[in-house]
Amino acid sequence: MSATGEVTDRRSRGRRIILWRHGQTAWNVERRFQGSTDVALTETGIGQARRAARLLASLKPDAIVSSDLQRAADTAAELATLTGLDITREENLRETYAGVWQGLTHEEIIARHGEEYAAWKRGEPVRRGGGELETEVADRAAPVVLRHAEKLPEDGTLVVVSHGGTIRTTIGRLLGLEARHWESLGGLSNCCWSVLGEGARGWRLLEHNAGTLPEPVLGDDT
Repeated sequence: MSATGEVTDRRSRGRRIILWRHGQTAWNVERRFQGSTDVALTETGIGQARRAARLLASLKPDAIVSSDLQRAADTAAELATLTGLDITREENLRETYAGVWQGLTHEEIIARHGEEYAAWKRGEPVRRGGGELETEVADRAAPVVLRHAEKLPEDGTLVVVSHGGTIRTTIGRLLGLEARHWESLGGLSNCCWSVLGEGARGWRLLEHNAGTLPEPVLGDDT
């Protein structure tokens, strides 16, 4: 209760992390595995980024951090233009390096590396194409996200612009899920995002694969 006798709500919302996937690329349309290959946005992807940026800007983010690959950095630039925030580029937010899989379509991967692909889908630790393990991606990406989140003001919001695989592994790590369960987090559509909120017992997944602004959760579990 305030000095005037009015009841005040002093509960802190806590910090938020918005993990935003980049817009569409030509390789997305062709269903080619991009990995760490630097592929540009299509015109459609640029339009997706501009639309999403208008929504995310209304959340008044405090900081933007992005993968240094062009498709992510150009997506982040649309939000930076609207908010006036600088973008911090981080190499460790790049997509999973997938060796010889990169540049291949999913059909080509299945035809040439079918057993490896099936093992990955079963949740087994696989170096796809001779590249990184998913746990190694989380090892490099999650600490970057946490380091920037720690710099936020109370109730601040961080926007992380990255890639589908990297975002999934980062969410899994921050939620404390075992790596074999990370695949249960569905993929993100181009320019959609997930929201993590700071709770009493750590980070919580508030929104996943969202393309509209988060709505309050009204119910017995809040």
